[in-house]
Amino acid sequence: MDFIFQLLFSPLPTPVVISVIAVGVATLFYLNTRPSPLRSPADLNRQSLGVKDGARKTALLEDNNNLMSYLYNDAKTLYEVFQRGLRVSGNGQCLGYRKSGRPYQWLKYKQVSDRAQHLGSGLLHKGLKPNSETFIGIFAQNRPEWIIGELACYTYSMVAVPLYDTLGPEALVFIINQAEISTVLCDDQKKAETLLLNHEKGQTSVLKTVVLMNSFPPELIERGKRCGVDIVSMEDMEVLGKNNLQKPVPPKPEDLSIVCFTSGTTGNPKGAMLTHENVVANAGAVLKTFETCLVPSPQDVSISFLPLAHMFERIVQTVIYGAGAKVGFFQGDIRLLPDDMKTLQPTVFPVVPRLLNRIYDKVQSGATSPFKKWLLNFAAERKYAEVKDGIIRKNSIWDKLIFSKVQESLGGHVRMMVTGAAPISPSVLSFLRAALGCQIFEAYGQTECAAACTFTLPGDATSGHVGVPLPCNFLKLVDVDEMNYFASNGEGEVCIKGTNVFKGYLKDPEKTAETLDKDGWLHTGDIGKWLPNGVLKIIDRKKNIFKLAQGEYIAPEKIENVYVRSGPVAQVFVHGDSLQSCLVAVVVPDADTLPDFAKSLGIQGSIEELCKNTEIKKAIITDMTKLGREAGLKSFEQVKDVHLHPELFTIENGLLTPTLKAKRTELKALFVESCSSRQRRTVVAVHSPPPRHLEFSPLQNSAVSGILYHL
Repeated sequence: MDFIFQLLFSPLPTPVVISVIAVGVATLFYLNTRPSPLRSPADLNRQSLGVKDGARKTALLEDNNNLMSYLYNDAKTLYEVFQRGLRVSGNGQCLGYRKSGRPYQWLKYKQVSDRAQHLGSGLLHKGLKPNSETFIGIFAQNRPEWIIGELACYTYSMVAVPLYDTLGPEALVFIINQAEISTVLCDDQKKAETLLLNHEKGQTSVLKTVVLMNSFPPELIERGKRCGVDIVSMEDMEVLGKNNLQKPVPPKPEDLSIVCFTSGTTGNPKGAMLTHENVVANAGAVLKTFETCLVPSPQDVSISFLPLAHMFERIVQTVIYGAGAKVGFFQGDIRLLPDDMKTLQPTVFPVVPRLLNRIYDKVQSGATSPFKKWLLNFAAERKYAEVKDGIIRKNSIWDKLIFSKVQESLGGHVRMMVTGAAPISPSVLSFLRAALGCQIFEAYGQTECAAACTFTLPGDATSGHVGVPLPCNFLKLVDVDEMNYFASNGEGEVCIKGTNVFKGYLKDPEKTAETLDKDGWLHTGDIGKWLPNGVLKIIDRKKNIFKLAQGEYIAPEKIENVYVRSGPVAQVFVHGDSLQSCLVAVVVPDADTLPDFAKSLGIQGSIEELCKNTEIKKAIITDMTKLGREAGLKSFEQVKDVHLHPELFTIENGLLTPTLKAKRTELKALFVESCSSRQRRTVVAVHSPPPRHLEFSPLQNSAVSGILYHL
C-alpha cells in the first residue's frame, strides 16, 4: 500500500509508474466488477448416475429415485400454476402486447384469470361440459387471447388442442374430426373462413362454434348460419359468461390438459395426450435444474414468438407463470422481432438454433477487416475463458468495447436463454455464451415427453451435448443392432421414462404401441451416447434411415447436420434409396455468402445464375466433402452430386414442418426427378472401369468394394 502511495505522489511520474498505475486500476476494476462464479448443483465430472436396468438419472437425485411431479406444493396442475403466479406477483403484470411504434400494454394476472373464467363460463352456457372429454381448438398466433383461451379450458377441466395455420387443410380437418372438436377459438377472419370452407364441404361436421378474437363483418355470421356454425366474438362470449358465471371446476393432476398434434414429416398428425402432471412435472424439473444460479421472479419477462402450439414454448411459459413473471408477445411479424426485443427488454429468451445462427452470422459479418476479425475472436476467447470459470457478465472491458451492441439488440437485459428443437453447432454456442453475457442452456426432448427430457447444468460451459436427464425422468439407451449401436458401448436409442411421459396418441393405439413399450419407456428414435462425465450426446437418428444398394444403412439427418456447416450452404436435403449405391443432395446456397464465395472463384451473377454454374457446384461439393471427412463420415455417407436450388425450404412453401424439420416426403416428391437423374449419372461413373494401371484383389473386385474404392 505504501508503494502505491509513493507512486501516486512521486513528483515526476515515469512511463513505468504510469503503466503500473494503469495496470493496478484495471485490476481493481476487474476484481470489483467481476461477479462470483456460478455454483453448479452437481459435480460436473459426474453429472448423471446409474440406476437399475442400465438407466441413468440426474445427479440432482443422488439420494433417491423419486422422480418429480411438481416443484411447488400449491401448484400441481396448470390451473394452480397460474393461480400461484397471481398470488406471488401480488396481481402483477402478466400478458403484454403492442402495436408498431407503441410501448407494451399489460394485462394483470387477475384480469387474465377473470377473463378466462368468463370465457369458460360462456362456453359452458353454450352447452359444453366441464370435464376432460371436452376438447377446445385454439387456432391463433401467439397473443394474450391464446393464453386466456387455454386458461379457460383449465379453469373448467377442459382440454386445449392447438391448431397450426401451417398444417394445411387436410391435417386441420383430420385433427378436428379426430379430437371431435365442436368449438374453435381463432384469431382472424381468414382462419374462420378456412374452418367454414371445410365445414361447407362436409369434412368437419362436428364443428358447431367458432369464437373470433378479432372483429369481423356480419356476413361471416350469415355464412356460418347457412352451414350450421355459430360465429361469435370472444368479447361477446366473455360477456355471456360474466352474466352466467360458473364456479371453477379445477382439474386433477392426472387429467388431460392438452392434446398436442405433432406436425410429423409423413402421414397424418398424431395427437400426443399430455396430462397436467406431465406438463407441470416437466416445467418444475427444468426450473429445479437451474435454480441454484437463476430463480425466476415477478420482475422477469419473457418474449413469446416461438409457436404456442408447440410444447417448448408452453413449458417456458409455465415456468414464467408459476413465478408470477411476465410474458410479452411479439407483434406477429418475425421481421419486427428486433424492435419488440428492444422495447420489451426481456430477461428470458427461448430460442431455436436457426435464430442463434443468425445472431452469430450477424456478429461475424460485422468484422469487416482482418484486424477486426482478430479482435472479435480474441475478445470472445477472453470472455469464454471467464465463462469456463463460471463467470457470466455483461460489464467486462470486452463487453464495453465489442459485445454491447449485440447485447443491446436483444434488449440488453437477457439473463437466460434456452435453445432446443434442433442441434446447435458447438462453436456457435460457445461464442454466443461469451458474447451475449447470459446463461445459455441447451435442452433436448420431444412433444411426447412434454418438451424436454435433458437439460444442461449451470456451470457446464462445454458444448456438443444436451446435458443430463431431468429430475422428472430416467433415460436409458437400447441396442439398435442394424446400425451397430449397443448399450454395452454406451450407445443406443434414447428411451425415456418418467412423470413427463405422455399417455399415448389420441385414438391411435397402434402408433402408441410403436412408441411406448409395455414397461412405459418412450422410444424416441434418436441415437445417443453417454460421455464420460455423464452427459448425453445425440449422435444419430434411427428414424428416416434407409439402405443403399450395397446394404449400408444411411441416416440422412446426421449427414445433413455436417454439411449445413459449409459456409455457402444454407440448407441441404440428402437423398438415397435401396436401388442406388450412392447419395445425392439438394443444396440451397446461402444468399448472403454465395456471392462472395463465387467471387473468390472469379464468378459473378444472380443467385439463380450461380446455382446453374457447374464450377460453383463443384466447389460446394468439395467443401461439403472436406467437412464430411473431418466429421468422420464414411465414404458411402458422402454425397456424390448435388442439385443447387435457389429458394429456401420454408414452412410457407410446405417443405418444413412448423418445428423447422424437413418434410422428407414432400422434398423427395419435389426433387425426385433431379435427384434420380443425378443418381443414375453418378452410378454410371461409379461403375465405370478403373484405370488399367490399378490392380484389384479378388475382394476389391466385388461390387461393394469396387464402389467404395472408386468413391
